Amino acid sequence: MRPAHVMPVVMLVAHGSRDPRAARATRALVRAVAAARPGVDVRASYLDHTLPRPGQVLSTLEAAGHERVTLVPLLLTAAYHGRVDVPDVVRAARASGLRVPVAVTEVLGPTGDDVPEWLLAGLARRLAEAGSGFDAVVVAAAGTRDAVARETVVRAADALGARLGVPATVAYASAAAPTGAEAVAQLRARGARRIGVAGYFLAPGLLYDTVTGSALSAGAVAAAQPLEDAWELARLVLSRVDAAVPAAGLPRAA
Repeated sequence: MRPAHVMPVVMLVAHGSRDPRAARATRALVRAVAAARPGVDVRASYLDHTLPRPGQVLSTLEAAGHERVTLVPLLLTAAYHGRVDVPDVVRAARASGLRVPVAVTEVLGPTGDDVPEWLLAGLARRLAEAGSGFDAVVVAAAGTRDAVARETVVRAADALGARLGVPATVAYASAAAPTGAEAVAQLRARGARRIGVAGYFLAPGLLYDTVTGSALSAGAVAAAQPLEDAWELARLVLSRVDAAVPAAGLPRAA
């Protein structure tokens, strides 16, 4: 028998990492999203390395009587994990007997020509926490072989540079050029001297350490922390939820 009332539920799906800092960041984001939208049950799940897996959480939610799940991919690009892994999670759950409706939102990064304002605000605030007076910015990201996904990072960097009024370029930890050091060198060749590094990451980990360390070794003066539980990121998550299920009746913050 179903409970008379079950809270709306938002399920965050993170990539997962062997680095325990990543799971801590995801749990902190769960708390931030829940605080930003009282009355919504927010859960975390992970594609790899960390438990629980998305299928496990979906089964638990269905058994508890939830009548709808909104799944948010914690991804800043729509590369392989967003295009393939996340839809596969839902298909596998359906094949295993899941019946509860699942709405999957857009990823958190740019989609189409849209660079989310909440994303830019979070990146800018994290950078301001790291320092001030920057005359150029490196937007440091994980990296992907997917050219379309990389283009969304470039759009985010261009938008952040325009917001801050300084030149901005991208750098990647792996799978694509330039490295953090190469990006700093490019900006120095254009006359920049006080270069800050914006962390285009949701959580700390090896890739974040690699690309920001590379930029700092080449003369960047400060590196911002990942977004983690930034209130702007929580708002971005909820904006994706609202766009995916505008009639779902999720309670709104006052």
